[in-house]
Amino acid sequence: MEHSYANDDTGNLILLEHVNLKIPNQVLATAFYVTGLGLTRDPFVMTGIDNMWINIGRSQIHLPHGAAQRLRGSVGLVVGELEALAMRLRSVEPLLAGTAFGWTERAGSIEVTCPWGNRYECLNPSSRSASDRWSEIDLGIAFVKIDVPVGSALPIARFYRDMFDATVDIEEKHRLHRAVIDIGTHQLLLYAETTEPIPEYDGHHIAIYTAAFSEPFKRLNAKGLVYGEVPHQYRFADLVDLSSGERCFRLEHEVRSLHHPLYARALVNRNPEQTNQNYLKGADSRGGRF
Repeated sequence: MEHSYANDDTGNLILLEHVNLKIPNQVLATAFYVTGLGLTRDPFVMTGIDNMWINIGRSQIHLPHGAAQRLRGSVGLVVGELEALAMRLRSVEPLLAGTAFGWTERAGSIEVTCPWGNRYECLNPSSRSASDRWSEIDLGIAFVKIDVPVGSALPIARFYRDMFDATVDIEEKHRLHRAVIDIGTHQLLLYAETTEPIPEYDGHHIAIYTAAFSEPFKRLNAKGLVYGEVPHQYRFADLVDLSSGERCFRLEHEVRSLHHPLYARALVNRNPEQTNQNYLKGADSRGGRF
């Protein structure tokens, strides 16, 4: 088969680095994210009681202390084999009793709900195919999927295309559209239209890295969308219809350049199967592809 070099092209968005969700209780968060999902608390940054950073491959989930925030959608994770995940989830059920925690086994995934209602779709690495966008991820965030009002997916796709030079696509199912925004080589940002009510925005955010940093800033700033400017980073929250100027959705983005000191920082990822009972030298850390 003749190789097409066009398949190696990527858009300007390079990495979906973290999702930020406030939580009111680090003990419950540790039981869920570390013991249940088998992830790793960053040992170097945010190790106090005001915030905790959870490593997952090259990405993170940031959990500052505060009133619980809920993502209006779900996060797709690759955390390892589902059989081992199910065992871990069973082990934390008593610890998380009385919360919104729960999990459901589905074909090719396990859907898990955190103690405060955030939903994670844990994908099965054993059933992936080469066509899956996340096929090269052994541990990490595969996608963030956001529920948006009917009619907003197309203008959102255009917003990312024209503001960020991102690679975008539109999918349709049952007359509802989904904006598909490529991030790097293996991640996706999805905006899926729904007829269901969408909760009020509570301030949660995502962080992305861009290769060409200044031009998107100029375009966003010209529309009065930028705030929080610091070296190598700025923020915006409003996704606008570029034809009408009307806001079609709100989600804060922490936009970083590749010169940001945290870019490509080596993240510690432990092997959750390693215990004092079955300890093997050299098996403490978890490698993997991304």
